[in-house]
Amino acid sequence: MTLNIFLFTITIQKRETSFEELIQNEKAKKFYEENKQKVTHYTQW
Repeated sequence: MTLNIFLFTITIQKRETSFEELIQNEKAKKFYEENKQKVTHYTQW
């Protein structure tokens, strides 16, 4: 999709992610959630 506004051109394209990137993102989300649970556990004391 291309938008021409005044003298600027903005192009938006869908980014394709590879299988390896998807696995890495899932691992990062899991790690983040585990650490978030640990922090909430310690802050309750």
